[in-house]
Amino acid sequence: MPDVAAEAAAAAHEAAEAEAAAAAHARKVSPRGDFIQSIGWIALGIATTIVSWRMDRLEKQDINPYTVPGLLPGLLGLVMILLGVLLALRSWGRGARLVGGPRFAPDWRSMRRLAVVIGLILAYTVALLGRGLPFWLVSALYVTASIVLLQAPQRALAGRSLDWRDFAFAATVGIGSGVVIQYVFQELFLVRLP
Repeated sequence: MPDVAAEAAAAAHEAAEAEAAAAAHARKVSPRGDFIQSIGWIALGIATTIVSWRMDRLEKQDINPYTVPGLLPGLLGLVMILLGVLLALRSWGRGARLVGGPRFAPDWRSMRRLAVVIGLILAYTVALLGRGLPFWLVSALYVTASIVLLQAPQRALAGRSLDWRDFAFAATVGIGSGVVIQYVFQELFLVRLP
């Protein structure tokens, strides 16, 4: 009897591994997709760099050159350009230059996840930020909601629902990050927050 149970468990384990491998293969991004995304990252990096270069440098106020507005966004824009070029080169080498490459169907689970992230960002920046609530609290709510809403589908796939420990962890990380973000920007970078 134990042999039958062990064989059934081994067969179930092999089937689960095969299913996981098939799902991982279906999620792979084609070289053409990487190349298209690299063009988007390069364009975003160029736009960020241009906008940051045009920002007021506050020269009349004798601002330290290392703290001028636009320095960090400009550096981030340059990094986006560099990483976009590296992604383009890698995808080109993997076959993005070939016209008849494979096409992949959209992964609707990923699209739903992207919609949740965009919704959270819009709720944070448009609906909550600057509406009277303290910045640390708004940031804590955003981080907590992000953790809970993005982990719930993963837990459901694993056959497990979120419990109070997951919510407590999300709230702890959210409050901690809200307080740290407030402190770093307001006290260290001297940025007035809403």
